[in-house]
Amino acid sequence: MIQFAEKAARQAAVEKWQAAATLQLLAEGATIPFISRYRKEKTGNLDEVQIMHVRDIAKKLEAVEERREAILQNLSERELLTPELKQGIMTAEILSELEDIYLPFRQKRKTRASVAKEKGLEGLAKIIMAENTDNPDRSAQSFVDPAKGVNNVEEAIEGAMDIIAEWISESRTARAKIRNLYSREAVIAVTATKNAAEHAEAEKYLHYADKTEQLRNAPSHRLLAIFRGETEKVLKVAVNVPEDKALQLISQSFLKGNNACSEIKERAIRDAFKRLLAPSIETEMRAEAKERADVEAIRVFSDNLRQLLLAPPLGEKRTLGIDPGFRTGCKIVCLDNQGNLLHNETIFPHAPQNEWAKAKAKIYSLIGSYKIEAIAIGNGTAGRETENLIRQIALPPGVKVFVVSENGASIYSASAVAREEFPEYDVTVRGSVSIGRRLMDPLAELVKIDPKSIGVGQYQHDVDQKLLKESLDEVVMSCVNSVGVDVNTASPQLLSYVSGLGPSLAANIVEYRKKNGPFTSRKKLLKVPRLGEKAFEQCAGFMKIRDGENPLDSSAVHPEAYPVVERMAKSLKCTLHDLLQNGELRRKIKLEDYVSGDIGMPTLTDIMSELEKPGRDPRKQAKVMEFDKNVRTISDLQVGMELMGIVTNVTAFGAFVDVGIKENGLVHISQIADAFVSDPSEFVKLHQHVKVKVLEIDIPKKRISLSMKGMS
Repeated sequence: MIQFAEKAARQAAVEKWQAAATLQLLAEGATIPFISRYRKEKTGNLDEVQIMHVRDIAKKLEAVEERREAILQNLSERELLTPELKQGIMTAEILSELEDIYLPFRQKRKTRASVAKEKGLEGLAKIIMAENTDNPDRSAQSFVDPAKGVNNVEEAIEGAMDIIAEWISESRTARAKIRNLYSREAVIAVTATKNAAEHAEAEKYLHYADKTEQLRNAPSHRLLAIFRGETEKVLKVAVNVPEDKALQLISQSFLKGNNACSEIKERAIRDAFKRLLAPSIETEMRAEAKERADVEAIRVFSDNLRQLLLAPPLGEKRTLGIDPGFRTGCKIVCLDNQGNLLHNETIFPHAPQNEWAKAKAKIYSLIGSYKIEAIAIGNGTAGRETENLIRQIALPPGVKVFVVSENGASIYSASAVAREEFPEYDVTVRGSVSIGRRLMDPLAELVKIDPKSIGVGQYQHDVDQKLLKESLDEVVMSCVNSVGVDVNTASPQLLSYVSGLGPSLAANIVEYRKKNGPFTSRKKLLKVPRLGEKAFEQCAGFMKIRDGENPLDSSAVHPEAYPVVERMAKSLKCTLHDLLQNGELRRKIKLEDYVSGDIGMPTLTDIMSELEKPGRDPRKQAKVMEFDKNVRTISDLQVGMELMGIVTNVTAFGAFVDVGIKENGLVHISQIADAFVSDPSEFVKLHQHVKVKVLEIDIPKKRISLSMKGMS
């Protein structure tokens, strides 16, 4: 991809040398987190977003080049490649332009034009196209041949028109004009199918029916919903442009005069547009619109996933996790400060058993026996009732109660990962463990779950699944590496997302740890089977070792920069430990004295920042949310009520907020702020504590409309 550096730089608005360096590093196997953190001098301090942008542009350019080579080879093998044709192919810059050039030469199935050519009517089509006759009927007479299936003049002219229509539809000029018209003026028109009402989920889609809007202005979430409705055969979708404008644009290129030939050509132009060009360009426009909608939906999903993974952790606290339930009871687990399972059992405080007092006594006993410091309650069925139970207990000072999202916990509990971790326990225990652990460290726990199952997406099943997986995997990798991992406690799943590793090396690290005990230094990672110098370079800075042989091993300072820090300590006549602990000593350092060929001011500034807070966690601290005690079900809500809630999902059309009941309420984009809002994610974030007002309640449909306008 390095050969595309100049074009990638221009499109990404960076310098050519920055794009070239970035693409070179990627070609050498460097990961995006590694490049953005440890190769700032080489890239000119490009961040992860810029690096990905350069890479993605280069990938698209590479795809165009691969298609160009394939077309050239095909035409060459078929002896159709003329110098003029080759020149056009070589100068084409985008895929659609390449495909337009290749279209007339593409091997086709039988068409009306090909049938007409077999009947010997191409000569007549050329005469009419060039308007080389004043009497096309007379010219057509010589092409009448019943033996070839041309029985009269009318059939000859009809066949010639079919050939002309195909020529027009394959014309680069015509296609470019119609494509441009669609880009500017295409309207998406939606209607209901005949049997729409019979569909089980018809109501979900029918409010989109009998409406039109400019395709380029249609928001991504609406497009995806409409296309899903079409797939479900509830809706019919068409993308149209004004036919008169389209015909006029084509005629400008193909009509020379006003004669008998031009009248035939006018009919061919109309046929070319309606039968060939319009369906072809409409398919293109729909695909482009779908791609744009996919990209936007994946962006929203990725943003939400990032916020979810980087949610504030409680930290290493002894935790009691509860997976609430009514008839089947509440599954309880006690975890130590590393998330290891110490105890599990089930209580039945709710109907039909109603063992309220017994459940309270049991929980109080467990809190004392296992020195519990925090309680995590799943927010699913019976979650609010269980929270009320816990708050009736005289908890020891310092024990905090948190309501935790259960999204994905059931997926984890039934997974191979969970079975491997807890082979002797059933899914209910595993689910409770997951709830407790995701309070302690959401990132470490959620990486064990397929991101699509976490419940923060928008139409995730309708978008390009390959692109979705790639994007979400990159988000997880970015989050894991921005936080860093404790190499001696991290799970194989967490380690697999560390720069330069992957599942195989992650498993090798865990196996080595089991056999040889905790790692005491980063350099001992090189003893792990198959973890060579390149993998070590990529992963070492993100792998932290507490209380190791080298105090820098607990920081994000890369081992390749240790000599620089050691020189700093030597010049100050102190130890590395002193340098980490003493701010006065660090303030005496003149960074410019340590600039070298490979290490410049950006890296030195990062080193100093890390020395101030070695191993710091970039995430905030977990906060307790206390919902209104009088609101436990949707029936308790009243219009005008003001409540505190937690943002659980952010979409292109608004944000969903948990106000302490089973159903989340929607703050529509128009109700997020007093001023106009074009992107909800600029105003609200996942897990943000917000104040909302109840606008509407629809109990039968279980829908709640909320507003944040005027809320402090």
